[in-house]
Amino acid sequence: MAYEQDFLVLGSGIAGLSFALRAAQHGQVSLVTKKASTESATNYAQGGIAAVVASDDSFEAHVQDTLSAGQGLCDEETVRFAVERGPAAVRRLVNLGVRFDPANSGPGYDLGREGGHSRRRVLHASDFTGREIERALVEAVRAHPRIEVFPHRLAVDLVTSRKLGEAGPPWIRGAYVLDSASGSVEAFRAPIVFLGTGGCGKVYLYTTNPEIASGDGIAMAYRAGSTIANMEFIQFHPTCLYHPDARSFLISEAIRGEGGILRTRSGQAFMAHYHEQADLAPRDVIARAIDAELKQSGDDCVFLDCTAMDPSFVERRFPNISRRLLDYGIDLCKEPVPVVPAAHYCCGGVRTDLRGETEIGSLFAAGETASTGLHGANRLASNSLLEGIVFAEAAAERAIERLEELRKAPRAEPSIAEWDTGDAVDPAEAILVNAHWDEIRRFMWNYVGIVRSDKRLQRARRRVELLRTEVRQYYWTYRLTPDLVELRNLADVAWLIVHSALARKESRGLHFTLDHPRPDPGAPRDTQLRRGDA
Repeated sequence: MAYEQDFLVLGSGIAGLSFALRAAQHGQVSLVTKKASTESATNYAQGGIAAVVASDDSFEAHVQDTLSAGQGLCDEETVRFAVERGPAAVRRLVNLGVRFDPANSGPGYDLGREGGHSRRRVLHASDFTGREIERALVEAVRAHPRIEVFPHRLAVDLVTSRKLGEAGPPWIRGAYVLDSASGSVEAFRAPIVFLGTGGCGKVYLYTTNPEIASGDGIAMAYRAGSTIANMEFIQFHPTCLYHPDARSFLISEAIRGEGGILRTRSGQAFMAHYHEQADLAPRDVIARAIDAELKQSGDDCVFLDCTAMDPSFVERRFPNISRRLLDYGIDLCKEPVPVVPAAHYCCGGVRTDLRGETEIGSLFAAGETASTGLHGANRLASNSLLEGIVFAEAAAERAIERLEELRKAPRAEPSIAEWDTGDAVDPAEAILVNAHWDEIRRFMWNYVGIVRSDKRLQRARRRVELLRTEVRQYYWTYRLTPDLVELRNLADVAWLIVHSALARKESRGLHFTLDHPRPDPGAPRDTQLRRGDA
């Protein structure tokens, strides 16, 4: 089966939903999502969205905090673009029905403070801000007559003009999409495609990301010929719950913003030894500090101590976290919480301009899939939701202009052929896919984690190149399944991360290597890879 619309949106987080709502004002939208429409990293965001809405805050302060966290690699024009559009983005969300927590007294919002911020500027809805934003956006999308949602579908590959044999610069033509229920591959034709597919946390053994975060958009864009930038900068969230029955449960950074203290098993507060902001230091500093403490002590975890906080405040401000912890037998107000770092956010991705467009004409990307220059070497807390909505809106504005240009000068284009399975047969053993998946995640965790070295990265390179070859052979031999499509993408993303890390011969932000322990002022700002470069 084939579908044809004006806009094809891949992904249903804050970026994809925001783009779809704006684009639908000017054309028909097909929105493809891997699971149900609410399954995204946005839905799991606890902290909030950073924006300048307080009278004692300023754009300049937010810009400087972002630049400081990014350790010299942010694009300042991009940072100012995002920060200055933050208040309008918040208003759009409120107009859609997002209910941010109001101030305890007087007008305005209850603003949180997180690591790296010099002001209280994080708007939140208790400790499930992402879920509240996703709720409002999903309701608006479902009610829109020009948006058709295709759940339980997984994009396989992008289709470009070059893939169809057209001469000239590459332009997007659509995508092939796997229907997870039927196993059939469908052709989606559209003159404009938007990637809002999120990050790639599942490439690591331990992650705060949902199961769907397999780097699909990044891998597809790379295979299609787009530049991928700065994939060495993988952010590890410092405080993921360490418990045998918990799966990827994140303990929000906002808790440290309200007074939570990191301690060793013996009760020693240690962050003041690593950074002047102590427990409010940027995430990369805290993650490395925890890693160092664990290596020194041999312990499995450190502890987040909130026992000095007012229990009534904790229940009001962090109801979701406190209740989930009680499910695991941990009382946040009475005992320290065991925590460890886990892969959390990809600061690199598909290179885009300020309006979200890639090097492939009419292919747009925003959110965690994209590399805009906002985050540099380390993302400032709660700038991710801000980035998702600001750049999705900017991309939608440009995409609408592009659609009008195409309508005024229509041209005949080759149609996308139906998917050809060739001689592919049904998969023989699912265990092969599972084994490869497990191997990728383990060697990425062991060799390309919080602390790296040339030797570890070379080991990872040899492993990933061999495994990538085996996955390709499997891909062309057997009929597609969701697990196989994701495995192929994870192998490509792992390769991109490893080669990007090998190329950066310095330590900066989220990329710390024992063989090059200091920043190199002469190092290029961006690590860039295109298909065929390595």
